[in-house]
Amino acid sequence: MPLPPARLVRVVEGVRTGLQRLARKLAPAPFSLLEMVQGAMLSQALYAAAELRVAEALREGPLSAERLAARVGAHPDTLQRLMRLLASNGVFTERKDGTFGLSPMGAALLEDAPMSMRGIALLMGHPVHWEDWSHFLDAVRTGEPSLPRLRGMTAFEFMEAKPEYGEVFMKGMGAMSATETEPVLAAYDFSSFGTVVDFCAGRGELLAGILKKSPGVRGILSDPRAEVNGAAGYLAGQQVADRCEVVAADLFGPVPRGGDAYVLKHIVHDWPQEQALRILRNVRAAMRPGGRLLLMEMVVPDKANAAHSSKLVDLWLMLLVGGRERTAGQYGELLAQAGFRLERVVPTPGAISVVEASAC
Repeated sequence: MPLPPARLVRVVEGVRTGLQRLARKLAPAPFSLLEMVQGAMLSQALYAAAELRVAEALREGPLSAERLAARVGAHPDTLQRLMRLLASNGVFTERKDGTFGLSPMGAALLEDAPMSMRGIALLMGHPVHWEDWSHFLDAVRTGEPSLPRLRGMTAFEFMEAKPEYGEVFMKGMGAMSATETEPVLAAYDFSSFGTVVDFCAGRGELLAGILKKSPGVRGILSDPRAEVNGAAGYLAGQQVADRCEVVAADLFGPVPRGGDAYVLKHIVHDWPQEQALRILRNVRAAMRPGGRLLLMEMVVPDKANAAHSSKLVDLWLMLLVGGRERTAGQYGELLAQAGFRLERVVPTPGAISVVEASAC
């Protein structure tokens, strides 16, 4: 199914946001605020459903709470109460005969669903994630990320030290990232580039999509864990390995040279200003004359009171790593300090945008 144009998506989002704000204004203010405060409990309910694999149990059809509980290993009465709540929020359906079934939202909790949300549900409700957020106030008070003080190490070191949680975190991030590939490919034309370097690309989902859509383009996948993260096998499975070189390059070390376009997806936002500039300057040094830098990031809207997921992710970055989401103007200032000129910000049908810059 083709994605709608970014402009149409923004119009629909504006209408939806307007209706949500109207609904809140029509209710007494304390009640509207109470609904927002209770959102954390809904996250836990979704986490429980994801952990129990309720969606998988309902894949073949509706079940009573008793039969569902037997399949997922839960207490029938408490599971029925959980399902009742989630059904009232449209995640599952509650039928007149008392059985529960899958809704389109519930189907998104299936592990093998297109753009499955199971991974992010498991992350958002994970005890470690909740412990991180319990120290959010410290970050607001001090201006410093709370996690290094809480864990005695950086967020990246913590996930290395706790590989089980690290896997949950990466799968959650992968679920979010998977929703962004098609919007980027729909909004930006990569076919004019000879070689695209995807820096810190993970397994290379975005680069594979670029190469499949633009048969004349060659790719270089650069990632510190390229030798162990399955990138070569993934690219082979996507039938683009013959046009793509895989390089294990350090995040703050030399960048593969000779690219016409350098893609950095959700890299710059992870780091405080000094480290972000170091990464960008390394890319600038490796780039061919006339090359393009393409940052795939959530760009915070300039419009006052505009609803956008970047504003929530910005707080998460502040808490964990001291990074931040930026407005277009802030990206222009950052890029200028690194030797680039901001050319344009290309919106996509998703929350992500393409920040395009050229070397000064």
